[in-house]
Order: sequence, then structure tokens, then C-alpha cells
Amino acid sequence: MATDAMKLGGMPTREGDLSIEAHGMEPIPESARYGSVNRLFTVWFSPNLVPAAFFVGTLAAADFIGLGFWSGLAAIVVGNVIGAGLVAYLSAMGPAVGMAQIPASRLPFGKSIVVPGILNWLSTIAWDAINAFFGAYAIQVITGEAVPFWLGLVIVVAFQAALSIVGYEAIHTFEKYAAIGLAILFAVVTVALFGKANFSLADGAASSIGSFVLMTTIAGSFNLAWALYASDYSRYLPKDTPRGKIFSRTFLGLALGAIWIEVLGLAVVGSLGTEADTVHQINGMLGGGIVGILAMVAIFFGTVAVNAMNDYTGSLSLQAAGIKVARPVSAAVVAVLSFLATLYLYYNNFSSTVENYLLVITYWIGPWAAIVIVDWRRRGSRISGANAVSFAMLPSGMNALVALVVGFVASVPFMDQTLYVGPISTALGGADIAYLVGFVVAGALFWVLERRSSSSVAIA
Repeated sequence: MATDAMKLGGMPTREGDLSIEAHGMEPIPESARYGSVNRLFTVWFSPNLVPAAFFVGTLAAADFIGLGFWSGLAAIVVGNVIGAGLVAYLSAMGPAVGMAQIPASRLPFGKSIVVPGILNWLSTIAWDAINAFFGAYAIQVITGEAVPFWLGLVIVVAFQAALSIVGYEAIHTFEKYAAIGLAILFAVVTVALFGKANFSLADGAASSIGSFVLMTTIAGSFNLAWALYASDYSRYLPKDTPRGKIFSRTFLGLALGAIWIEVLGLAVVGSLGTEADTVHQINGMLGGGIVGILAMVAIFFGTVAVNAMNDYTGSLSLQAAGIKVARPVSAAVVAVLSFLATLYLYYNNFSSTVENYLLVITYWIGPWAAIVIVDWRRRGSRISGANAVSFAMLPSGMNALVALVVGFVASVPFMDQTLYVGPISTALGGADIAYLVGFVVAGALFWVLERRSSSSVAIA
């Protein structure tokens, strides 16, 4: 009885209902759907107003890429438009299926969902660590270094865990008000830094078509990573919510937030001090004072905004992989593990870790997204989340797993990062198009395999 109650009850009933969401990955009944589609803008806008985006923007002018301001701006825009567009498209699956993104991926992946489910669970912990790093430093700056890093980290994790444990409605409500506050705070920071901007920054020696493509991949991967979360925050919307509105609100929230902060990072890259991390660099450029404190407050709340979403999605991904654990408990576990992962980053090379991670996550997300989209298009109006609830009743999903692996392997020669540079990427002048190759190969192969599989026709 307790298990049934956990599965069927504990759902928010209206905007502002902050009771704990005990409901897990199971489809949201149409009778329980609610909410305004406009909240998709704020839920995706707030989490991109973070120092990680600022750091990504500075990479455009790094020695190994060497883009100037205008070429870097173009790469940032192109990359984020591609990444945000894919997430916005997948966001429409929420109302259609009533499920979060990784749980809905049980439809094409069947029992092999264990692979992307666990991968995404680990991914949310890693993203938590990257962002919490900045949030903890912001607390140190605000307190004049009186608070040690580990204690600042505890504060960040406690706030993000609280939101993720309460669940869907707490996150939407927080992001709605955070969007207003963060937009104002970062507007103040932007104005304060405007005098340090260098719009005439010229292309460096490493600049080329290949390095331009590499930067679009890095920028795109920042938003592309949200594809694994896309329908998590739209699954309570009514089934008849117009897909065009879902797409536009999601796209604009993601693209505007990321492009704004990334371009800000690129514009002031020449004024960055010698401090080891982005938070202290921003504070140094602002000269401390009230504006510096406002910037640190924005960084803290931005960190909470993004990590609460990581913890929530991580909890659903673990359930999708077949692990029987209550969603609030799973969210708490993700938060605790992120604390440990952040401490690891603290004692290692943060910059190279982030750079490599931003690229690595792209390589499997591309093939995964292609498989999910092809399956969704094939099923059409017959798609039903009810067919993805019981793990024991799921098909093997071997077609999807094979397509995922082949798509990933096919993309290897096109990779370009410090850990590995593929031969084709080298021939292309450092261009990294692995995500595109993986997407096309996996999608095409999955479509062929499904067409040839007589059993797939009966799966609705």
C-alpha cells in the first residue's frame, strides 16, 4: 500500500503548491495536469545565468581556439541556437507522454534504459559539482573568506537539496522569481563590466574554421546537456498545450540566458585577473563593494537554481534505470554525492576538467537524442507513457542500445579535446563535429533497425 501511494499520490495540484512531490517517474494523469506554459521560459532562463556560462564564453578567446570578439560571438550564438533548439523540441514530449525525459526514453530503449539512465544520473552529479564550486566560492567572497570552502559548499547543497526534494512545483516557483531577481542582478553586473569590454578583440593565431566549429560545439554542449532534462519540467502541462508555445518558451529561456552570460565572459576576457577561478575573477573586475556583493548573491542563487534541477532530474533518472527508490530520497542522494564530487574538483584541475566534460557529454547525448526523436516520430499519436511504467514488461531495447553505441563509436574520429583528438578532426583543422555525426548515424541506424524488426510494429 505504501508503494502504491508513493506511485500514485503526492503530486502538486496547482501553481504554488509546495507540498512534497512523492510521485516518481510514472506518467502524470491527464486529470492532474495544470500550469501555464509561460513558466517554461523562467524555468529555463534562470539556470543558465551561472558562472559556468561565463567560463564557457571565455574559452572562445583561449589560446587553443583563438577567436576574436565577433567571431566568438557568432560561434556562441550558433552553438546555443542548435543546443536550445533540440531541448525545446524534446520539451514537447512532456505533455504528450506525461513523463520526464529519461523515463520517457524507456519507450525506445526498453530495459537497456539502464545505460542512459545511469549515465545521466552520473552526469547530473558532475554538473552539480561544476556549479556548486562557483556557489561555494561566492559565499566565501561575501563573507570575506571567513567561511571555508567546504562550509560554503554545505550551504549550497542544503538549499538545492531542499528544492529538489520538494520537487517539480518548488523548482518552478523558485525559478520564476529567481528569473526576475537574477536578470536584475546580472544586468547591474553587465553594466558595471561594460567599461572593461573589448569589442575589438582580434582573432588569434589559432583561429580557423576548425576552431570556430570547436567553439560552437563547446557552446552548444552547454545547452545540449539540458536535452536530457527537457520534458521533466513540462510533464505536468495539459496534453493539449500547443507545441509551438512549448518550443518558443523553452528555446528563448535557454538561448537568451546562455548567450547573454557567455558573451559577457568573452567581452571581458582580456580584463580577467590572475585569480584561479571565475568567481574571484568577476569580483576582482568589479572591485568588490556593493556591486561585487550583488554579483556574488546572483552567483549563489544561480547555483541553487541550476543544481536543484540537476538533483531533481537525477532522482528521476535513477528510477528510470529500474532502481526502486523514492524520488525525494533519490534527490537527496544526488545532492550528497555532488558534495563529494565538488570537493574532488576543488583539489584537481578545474578548468581542464570542465572543458573536457562539456565536450564528453555531447558525444553520447547526440546519439541518444536522435533515437528518442526517431522513436517519437514513428509512434506518432500512438505514443503512451503507460507502456513504459513496468520495468519487467519492457522489451530489451536492443535496437536502441546498438544504435547508441554505433553512433558514439562513429563519432570518435571527429572528437577534439585534450584527452583525445580524432584523426578526422585533425584533418578538419580541429573542428569537433562528433555530436552531429553521432546524431545522424544513431538516428539513421535506429530507424533502419526498427523498420526491419517485426516485433517493433506491435509496440505502441
